Amino acid sequence: MYSIHFTSRDLMQTRIVTAPDPLWEITLSSHLLGRRNEDPLLLGWHRAAQQSLRAGSGLRERAGLFLGVNLSHGDFPDFLTPRTRDGGVDDGLEAVGSTCRRQLRRDVAVVAAGHGTLPAAAQDLGAGRAAALRELTAGMREYFEAVVQPQWSWVTASFAADHAARSRAVAAGGPGALLNSLHPSVSFEDGVLRIADYPRDRHLHLGGRGLVLVPSFFKRATRPITLLDDDLPPVLVYQVDRGTGLVAARQHAALSALVGRTRAAILELCAEGGSTSSIAARLKQSPSTASEHLAVLRQAGLVYSERRRSSVEHRLAPLGMALLEGRPSSPDQ
Repeated sequence: MYSIHFTSRDLMQTRIVTAPDPLWEITLSSHLLGRRNEDPLLLGWHRAAQQSLRAGSGLRERAGLFLGVNLSHGDFPDFLTPRTRDGGVDDGLEAVGSTCRRQLRRDVAVVAAGHGTLPAAAQDLGAGRAAALRELTAGMREYFEAVVQPQWSWVTASFAADHAARSRAVAAGGPGALLNSLHPSVSFEDGVLRIADYPRDRHLHLGGRGLVLVPSFFKRATRPITLLDDDLPPVLVYQVDRGTGLVAARQHAALSALVGRTRAAILELCAEGGSTSSIAARLKQSPSTASEHLAVLRQAGLVYSERRRSSVEHRLAPLGMALLEGRPSSPDQ
């Protein structure tokens, strides 16, 4: 059993990340590739990725250090999934490359204790040698581009669908309902989140730090997982619904063909509601650019906007909702 203890402040501080984390997707996808495929939806991806990593391929050799310390069973290093500023792959790999020697030494030792023999280069990595860190991050980048990035539209669609579902859970029942919705193994009661069937008994006292929930496309359909080091910012990683994401990805592709990728993305964000600045930040665009797109969508009757104090909030109009859901609107819409 893994027990996470919340104070009232921790519940207020608990949040879901606002975009898929490439570092978690890189790390967890390689765990899937170390096993027989468990999800029929991923069969094509699994075969293609295995082909990319076939023995003797250049990718397997260049990503060898990453794959060698990130095994599909047991513990894996916390330094592969650091908390980043903007959640992008460049920012994430920069954070991995800046890992301090103490953490490198500790994480490599933990993995070695659980798995025995590690690649010779892992010893250099554990010692914090710059060349080993460069080899690690270069291999992770190439792995991402070959294995993860081709599925990114599906990843982001699944993430958006999950984010909307969790937002509804919060609206209906508060943080407790959100936490209880994460996985059948999870229960939250009396300020304690319990995860059944954990490999060993653990207790984590958040102590006012809150908990960051990380939805993951490539996580296995098992209990949520967390970091090894309780002193790191607490996270809980759970799997999203890939099937819902696949439907959403197909709808998004059709919508993108109609209104363009950027405006399709803005429509999806308006389904949750948001200000011009928040929409611009999530799209990694300037507020003025986002505002221009919103103006076009507003003029077409797809969104409506309301000023609230110093910001302008945007939401889907009925016609926009019908378009996003792929259904015909009623005549009066």
